[in-house]
Amino acid sequence: MAFFVPPVSEMYPYGLKKQTIVSVPELSRHHCGSSRPGHFDGVCTVVTKLFNLTQPDMAFFGEKDFQQLQIIRKMTADLCIAVRIKGVPIVRTESGLAMSSRNTYLDEIQLEKAPLLFQTLKNTAVELEKGNTNFPALELEAEEKLQHAGFISDYFNISNAMTLEPATADDRSLVILAAAWLGKTRLIDNIQVSLHQ
Repeated sequence: MAFFVPPVSEMYPYGLKKQTIVSVPELSRHHCGSSRPGHFDGVCTVVTKLFNLTQPDMAFFGEKDFQQLQIIRKMTADLCIAVRIKGVPIVRTESGLAMSSRNTYLDEIQLEKAPLLFQTLKNTAVELEKGNTNFPALELEAEEKLQHAGFISDYFNISNAMTLEPATADDRSLVILAAAWLGKTRLIDNIQVSLHQ
């Protein structure tokens, strides 16, 4: 096994402010892109540089950050980068909490509450599968449930899984994207929903 860990000075020899930026504006507009302006530009720029330096055949990105995964897929397609992007399924604890290094910042009480984020995603997915297309109402209900439990909701969005735009009643492939603060820890999660014709 080999590791490629270039120093910052090698990746950005002229500094970040003079760095060429790679941007995927269409998929970066909503969700984490709204909460963290410029974040995905930084991700796309460094990933493009790493792909150019290493020329991989395949690259693996976790599905927990679904928006980032879709952005990287579009970026490589648009820039004709010859690498296959593979999504890695979310790994969860027995309680359903998506595993993340951020979880170490949660205290015992917060760890007990944290799985509610995924449970709320699942409950919303069930409503969608039943045919409920009142997306704004479902989103509001979910956010209120999380806030009542002590979360500070960043967003809870039902979206088209390909475009990441707000879902419409005609969409069949959906993703529910959520981010919420629990104490000082920002948790993200998602669940994909395929609806029958």
